[in-house]
Amino acid sequence: MLDIELIRSDPDFVRTALLKRMDEVDLGPVLEADALRRKLVGEVESARSERKQQAKEIGKLKASGVDTADAQKRAAALGDQITEMQAALTEAEKTLHDLLMELPNLPDERSPAGGKEANQVIRTWGEKPDLGDKPLDHVELCTSLGLIDYARGVKLGGNGYWLYTGQGAALEWALLDFFNREHYAAGYQFMLPPHLLTEEAGYAAGQFPKFADDVYHIAEEQGGRNSFLLPTAETAILNVYRDEILPAGTLPVKAFGYTPCYRREAGSYRSEERGSVRGHQFNKVEMFQFVAPEDAEDALNELVARSQMLVEKLGLHYQTSLLAARDASASMKLTYDIEVWIPSMGVYKEVSSASWAGDYQARRAGIRYRPEQGKPTAYVHTLNASGLATSRLLPAIVEQNQQPDGSVIVPEPLRAWVGTDVLRPRR
Repeated sequence: MLDIELIRSDPDFVRTALLKRMDEVDLGPVLEADALRRKLVGEVESARSERKQQAKEIGKLKASGVDTADAQKRAAALGDQITEMQAALTEAEKTLHDLLMELPNLPDERSPAGGKEANQVIRTWGEKPDLGDKPLDHVELCTSLGLIDYARGVKLGGNGYWLYTGQGAALEWALLDFFNREHYAAGYQFMLPPHLLTEEAGYAAGQFPKFADDVYHIAEEQGGRNSFLLPTAETAILNVYRDEILPAGTLPVKAFGYTPCYRREAGSYRSEERGSVRGHQFNKVEMFQFVAPEDAEDALNELVARSQMLVEKLGLHYQTSLLAARDASASMKLTYDIEVWIPSMGVYKEVSSASWAGDYQARRAGIRYRPEQGKPTAYVHTLNASGLATSRLLPAIVEQNQQPDGSVIVPEPLRAWVGTDVLRPRR
């Protein structure tokens, strides 16, 4: 959520920044709602002050034995007015809140204007592998190696689902185990959150209301709470400290969590996104940090470096891109994507987005910290990064590491869990 004081004091700055990621920006309704709310706040405070003064006068009249019937009638009438005014104020506050919830975050000045076409590659690691004349794609490789059963995955869940089997399941779990061990050893707090979250969590993270249709909602019984399946562990971890004030000494809070991610991914699947490149359920390890504002830049650099380190330890060729404002999440002010090379597609695919939300999510979630030396509370800054998502890593591993005989070399960090150095086609 944006700071209403910033919108009020410098609407031109806010409008210009938002135009980097929106076609049109009209802050008029927000400013009108804010003006009405402030007007009503003043009126309510004035009426309450008058009501308090009336109470004092009635007390004095009673003490002197004077009839207070008329004074009490006037006080009762004013009390009714205050009740009506308070109802109007509550409605005005809700209107302003809803309008603010619709606005995306202000992009950082480093974020290029435009969409995907404006993304900037800032780092490349490794070389594209030389795979000869007839390299296989990941669907062919995973099928011949018995790693993924695509047909039975569709039979179980429908389009957009797959079934890891045998060494494929071991390879998938080895990746998750590798990531978890790396983050745990680095001092990040391990969390295994619920997969079913309340709607408040979606609003706090900035995914609702605009992207409410992208998740799977759970219909509760009448009178129950509405819930949804989490699209990423980021949504859960952010909400761990919702509506809390953290002591300054506890910052930074560094956490990570493993969950499946559930996404509707509305729309048709393109031919190049077959296999496990795009689906309704995939596994991901997520890193998250709650920090003081002055430490946010270093935290972002750390998250980017950690994601890059994991891909490098797997020996995969990748690039890192600075995302343009319209290609980044609406909740984030600055995002870097770590993208692995998928040879059969001839493209790089994102396996981690490292993002800085500033205080946007913290305002929505009500997460503050109390600085030392008696200073007033302030909003934390939140950051997150995939560490990593696996559904595109496995295709990258089998395609980049394929051998002329159809076998695939297992990355060194995964060999102990998988139990072999080389995956060979089934006979």
